[in-house]
Amino acid sequence: MAGYQMKRTARIALAPSVLLLIVGMIVPLATTLWLSFRFYNFMNPTLGGFAGLSNYEFFLTDPAFLQAIINTLLLVGGVLAITVIGGILLGLLFDQPMWGRGIARLLMIAPFFVMPTVSALVWKNMLMHPGYGIFAWIAMKLGLPPVEWLSNYPLLSIILIVAWQWLPFATLIFLTALQSLDHEQQEAARMDGAGPFDRFIYIILPHLGRAITVVILIETIFILAIFAEIFVTTSGGPGYASTNLPYLIYVQALMQFDVGAASAGAIIAVVLANIVAIFAIRLAGRNLTA
Repeated sequence: MAGYQMKRTARIALAPSVLLLIVGMIVPLATTLWLSFRFYNFMNPTLGGFAGLSNYEFFLTDPAFLQAIINTLLLVGGVLAITVIGGILLGLLFDQPMWGRGIARLLMIAPFFVMPTVSALVWKNMLMHPGYGIFAWIAMKLGLPPVEWLSNYPLLSIILIVAWQWLPFATLIFLTALQSLDHEQQEAARMDGAGPFDRFIYIILPHLGRAITVVILIETIFILAIFAEIFVTTSGGPGYASTNLPYLIYVQALMQFDVGAASAGAIIAVVLANIVAIFAIRLAGRNLTA
């Protein structure tokens, strides 16, 4: 009886939080779904009413849609490749005893706490600017012409900026995993004649399996929604060269004022993100329970 009373009290105490969470999730999603089936364009307020699947057909047949999907996948894949490989290498480096290791770790983590808008401005004006950026200065010192990163390599530039932000997160996760590795096992392997490469392949990399899964899962969820870096640096261009799915929805809603089509795009993005999340969670579940 006492146990039942405790469960009932706990449910009553949690009810407001659960209700607030449900309202905060359901109301915006239901509103977006309703708008996706309506003609709703700020430039043509006389046009209204039920639109059926017209908004979905318009968004899916937009020539920019396929380019946005490809750019989104390239952005996610490129950032994951850089952060996972770079994070493992940096984790191995910072796991070694060296002078000033604490300060080096602190500096390494710092980019993760920089706001996306600020990091985009820093890369755009201080690093990648073809006139006075640091990359242009290095190129001229080497006798090479400056590279107009944001014009000639817009998607690569976005990948580098986002990877710079997320590399500290991956490094921190891998460094934490490496510190739980049994060093006696490595020492025994070394005494048996295993070289650094063999110890990395057969001992360190399997030990990092769960950490790699966690990094891929968390980063994928956030990188699918990247917007600020594109808005500040390339505005999705030139053309649609660096437009991803969230930015294409923004263009439909606030530049072409077609709220109905933008809402349809938002619902499509939610469906695609959930498909990716289901695969990622299943992959993580298998690795974390193995």
